[in-house]
This record gives sequence, C-alpha cells and structure tokens, in this order.
Amino acid sequence: MQLNMKRRSITRRLIVSVVVTQLILTAGVVALSTYLTKWQLRSAFDSALHGRAMSVAALVRFSEDEHPHLIFDSAQAPPSLDHEQQDMYEIFGSDGKVIGRSPQWADPVATSQPAGRPYWNAQVGHERYRVIRLDTPVLDSEGPEVTASATITVLYAASTDEIRERVWEVAILASMGSLVLLGLATAITVWAVRKGLGPLAALATSAGEVTARDWKLHAPEEALATIELAPLTAAMDRMLATLERAFTSQREFVTNAAHELKTPIAVLKSTLQLALQKPRTADQYRNDLQNALEDAARLESLTHSMLRLARAEQLRPGQRLDLPTLDLAASCETSAERWRPLAEAKSVRVQLETGGTPQIKGDPDDLEIIWNNLLDNAIRYSPPGGEVRLTISRDNGQARIEVRDQGPGIRQQDLQNIFGRFHRSDASRSRETGGYGLGLAIAKAMVEAYGGTIGAETLPSRGTAFCVKLPILP
Repeated sequence: MQLNMKRRSITRRLIVSVVVTQLILTAGVVALSTYLTKWQLRSAFDSALHGRAMSVAALVRFSEDEHPHLIFDSAQAPPSLDHEQQDMYEIFGSDGKVIGRSPQWADPVATSQPAGRPYWNAQVGHERYRVIRLDTPVLDSEGPEVTASATITVLYAASTDEIRERVWEVAILASMGSLVLLGLATAITVWAVRKGLGPLAALATSAGEVTARDWKLHAPEEALATIELAPLTAAMDRMLATLERAFTSQREFVTNAAHELKTPIAVLKSTLQLALQKPRTADQYRNDLQNALEDAARLESLTHSMLRLARAEQLRPGQRLDLPTLDLAASCETSAERWRPLAEAKSVRVQLETGGTPQIKGDPDDLEIIWNNLLDNAIRYSPPGGEVRLTISRDNGQARIEVRDQGPGIRQQDLQNIFGRFHRSDASRSRETGGYGLGLAIAKAMVEAYGGTIGAETLPSRGTAFCVKLPILP
C-alpha cells in the first residue's frame, strides 16, 4: 500500500450518502407538493371559469322587437376572477356572428385553442390566461322557441397570475420547511452515524493494542453486543490466535535452529582450534581437517533441512499447477529399494504391499523425501529381525500410504509432538545417529502442501504406524 494514498472517511461517506438521499427525497416532496397544489388550484380555477362562462351565457337574450335577435347585456357582466387583471370574453352564435365581447378582448385567445379541448392556456403579450370554450343554448325563457340556431359559444379567459403566485408561495414554503427538516435530519444523521461507528472505533483501538507480547484482543463490550461487529470480532480473535501460533512457532524455530547450529559450529571451532594449538605432523593435520570436514557436512545437512522445511511450509495446496502425473506405487517402491540395504544391515525386512496403482500430481523429489523420512524412522526403531511394512491402498477417493514398524512405539505424551520441529521422542539419540528432529516436520509440511494429511498411531511394544493420505487423480 502506498503511504501517500489519500485516506477516505467512512463516517463522511455515510453522512454524505444519507444527506444526498434526504436532499433528493426533499426535492421530490417539494416537487410533488407543488404539483398537487397547482393541480388543485387549477381544478378550482377551471370550475370558477366555467361558472363565469355560464354567467356570461345567461346574459344573452332575445330582443323584444318585431324581428327578435340575440343581444348581450354587458352591464351585468360578472366581476373578474383576478382583481388586478380584467377577464376577457367573447360570445358568438352558431352562424359565427359576434354577439358580445369584453373591451379588452384579444384575438390570440381564440386562435390558440387546441383541437378538441375545452380548456387551454393562452398568452397575450406578457400575460397568461386560462381559457374555456362553452357551447350552450340561449337561456332566455321568454324568447321564441329555441332552435338549433339559438345555440351560442362563449369564450371566457381569466389571468392565471394569482395561481402562479400561490403555487410559488407553496413551493417556497415547502422548500423552507423541507430545508429546516433536512437540517435537523442531517444533525441527527451525523450524531447517529458517529454513535453507530463508535464500537468500530473502540474495536480498532483495541486491535491497535495487540502486541507480540500480548496477542489477546480486548474487545469492548459495545462491539461484542453489536450484531454487525460480533462476527468481525470473532474473526479477529481467530486471526490473532493463528498469528500467535505462527509467531510462536517461528520464534521457537529460530530459537531451536540457533541451538542446533550452535553445537556443530562449536565442534567445528574446537576442532580447528586444537589443530592450531601446537605443531602437528601432516597426517595429524589431515585427520583434523577430515574431522572439520565431517562437522561442516553435518552443519550443511542441517542447513539444507531447515531450508527445505521453510520452503515446504510456504507452499499452499493447489499452488503448484505444473506438476507431472506420478504413480505412487512406483515412487514408494523406489524409496523402499533404496533403504533395503540399510535395513538388511540391521537385519530388518522391508515389505511393500500395493493395492492398486493410484496416481497423483506431484514432484518425485518431494515424495521421495516423504517416504525416506518415514522409512528412516521405521528402520532405525525396528529391532533386529523386525519388519517394516509399506502398504499402498485406496481410501474414499484418496491414496493411503502406511509405514508400519515393530519398534518400541511412541509414548502417548510424545505422540502429539512428533511432527514438531527439532523434536526427538528419544532424548538419548545423538545427532550423528538420530538426525536433527526435522524429518517428520518436513514430511508433514510437504504432505499438507499437496492437500493431504499425515498422522501416527502407536501401541506399546507393538510398533508405530504412520499414515499418509493424498488426493488422487480420477
């Protein structure tokens, strides 16, 4: 991770997200309330406009002369809906002849009518009007018999300035109220988010107190009581426990390695110091150098074993994909043949039993190291005349390899530690004859790197059996 990476605040992002959401909701509420108000005012305005048009139509009557015709009594015209802007109207008969109109009538009011709509909006100069077209018969009951020719059309227009002003007032009031509520909601959100993230901050503080001397996570009660943080706290506990085991194991490995390296280095140093203490013959120098070379060889063997173990423990199952296909029976047979001369020198028989030829993906050198370590232990602990049995079989889709000896067995208190680094179940075994206690640890690490398992079972005076299970190919 780059040190100059810009930090991001979860608190700030949560607050911004909530505020933006509330702002969008507020805008939607203001827009919806404004639209509903406008719709209600327009509906009421259209009803009033219809009433004005009916009032104007009622002022049309027949004249009382010899040839009656339609006349309009403008003196009785209803007052305007808008107190500041005069309404406009026009009345004409079915023949298109104008019967009456207001003084301020403007022709664009009539020409802007959409087809088939009784209400529409019109604009005259800078003024906006709402217009209604009303087709109705003449309502004069004292005139001649009403015929089709006695039908009139009323165009009535009223200014909508007052509607727009009221809509704007509602929009402004709704906006101001919403902004006040938004401010209160934002303050509550900030408090709630900070309060809600408090357990997380406390958990982070507790995690920061974990050290190499104290791996215990002292999680606060509020974090344990939080549903979302309880799984995280449990996961951190498991992770710290794993890290503690790994750290402890690594520290023990370094300590044991230093202890194991100390002895061969001290022996090598002593050998060389003795060679330099006094003049010696060429044969004596040669003998001292030979001893020093053997000590260096043991030191090199230990170093190689440590490096092999470190590499094996770094591998994860499935990490190596370019491995060849191997026949387990052939691999075990090769190792058995290699150790048979040593076993015969101790009067120990090595028997190989194969219940099939399971195949796996693996490295021949890795498998050879595993079998060599198991056979080495079995042969070393087997008594003269004893037998080491190497068995290969299938077990629930896995290959099962068992190495069983007839030695004294392993004490139960040592059984759980036999795969540890530098562990020797027999303290009397010397490094020259017993190795450095890394063989089984290396075998375990390699088996687990292939996704397998290794275990041991023992019975006093009846020997020990090491069982390896590896995944096989279909």
